[in-house]
Amino acid sequence: MSNFSQKHTKITTFYLLTKTHPTLKSELRHHSKWKKAVLVIPLLASEYTDPENRPVFENILKQLRSASFIARIILGLDRATQDDVRHLHGLLKKHNLKNCLIQHNDGPGFSAIYDQLSEAGFGLDVRGKGRNMFLSFGIAIALGAQTIGIIDADIKTFRYRQLQRLFYPVQVLNYHFSKAFYARIQQDRMYGRVKRLLLDPLLIALKRKFTDTQDAKILRLVDFLLNFNYQLSGEVVFDASLLKRMHFAMNWGVEIFTLIEVYRKATNIAQVEISQRPFDHKHQPMSQEDSEKGLHKMAVDIVTTLLSALVIDEGLEISDHFIRDLTVTYLDVADTLIKMYADNAAFSGLHYETNAEEAMVHGVVKDAILYAGDLLISPYRLVDRFTTFVTSHEAFEPYVASGLLRAITATAQASRDQLFATPQTVSWERVLRKLPNILYDIIDVVEREKKRYDGA
Repeated sequence: MSNFSQKHTKITTFYLLTKTHPTLKSELRHHSKWKKAVLVIPLLASEYTDPENRPVFENILKQLRSASFIARIILGLDRATQDDVRHLHGLLKKHNLKNCLIQHNDGPGFSAIYDQLSEAGFGLDVRGKGRNMFLSFGIAIALGAQTIGIIDADIKTFRYRQLQRLFYPVQVLNYHFSKAFYARIQQDRMYGRVKRLLLDPLLIALKRKFTDTQDAKILRLVDFLLNFNYQLSGEVVFDASLLKRMHFAMNWGVEIFTLIEVYRKATNIAQVEISQRPFDHKHQPMSQEDSEKGLHKMAVDIVTTLLSALVIDEGLEISDHFIRDLTVTYLDVADTLIKMYADNAAFSGLHYETNAEEAMVHGVVKDAILYAGDLLISPYRLVDRFTTFVTSHEAFEPYVASGLLRAITATAQASRDQLFATPQTVSWERVLRKLPNILYDIIDVVEREKKRYDGA
């Protein structure tokens, strides 16, 4: 176990030094008597209706039978018909899981909750994992959860002991937040490409730049993110008091955005090695030619999320020169890391495709950084060029005198604020201030849904 102090935030790292913890299960069950633990699993219908995916999901259900410290499991179900819901109920009965709640996002009950939130101005129009998780967390809060965890539904190597280790720091030791890390080696290959080839070299490149300028504020956040062994893991646990204050991104930047929110709002954080064995998820295609799909889309969202946070909260000034310089520094760092991974793979007898790794760096991530920079900077370019053009022609003098440039500057500032805002949910703390009775409405829907499918 090692400690790392940063700003006001303490990060504690728990390593698996032994294969078993003889009292872990009993300690969790003891604390669960007075501290209710809820697990959230965001889920697409295809993750159990597709014959290729179903064995992975059924293994998760089978393992969850042994997680007796979990009071309730919320299955946030997207893109599902009523038949899909009945199918899921059948799987839960098959595996004798009685503490599950299906949150059918397209059903009438939970759709009404989304409508209520939208009518109150909370704008949950972007469908996806972030929106799904947000309502699941609201349900957990309504059910009185004090510890809320989340895992993905595509973990091929899931074991219930991994869940025990993830919950332990928050449930037993009173940490505010716990995040999983694990080895990403499978079938003699290294995975975790987005972390290895995008996030780590990008953060190291930012650290190089701001070490030179001695910008301590930005360095603190960059160092905080670099301290995590696996920033992009989706397996996390929150204390409810923290969760109520959290915002969540509604794009592929959700994991990095969550860590930035934790940096701002938590003081006692744990990262936990939950498995010494290889941990395997479903892998995304690279999608080199299409920036709206696969790892390419993920890369763009992660870069824009990170740069937006640095601009809005840490005062970063970006320009064409900054983005070009950052990209050059990133490529230098990434090429060095690829050499290191190739050497490590050779030493360990792993298969490593240097050409494929370099293709991702130079053909996807480099373009993603430049594209993200272009998205963030283009309004500034337009305003600068327009201002230069207007002020260099006498014909525009009356309009300039009447406040044209002030109006342009004010509009550009408003556009800047909107542009740099990552699509995100509000906090449940804010929702409860505006809609103090919504938790009762959620409980009513939960009870109706339970009756609807009892005996299904």
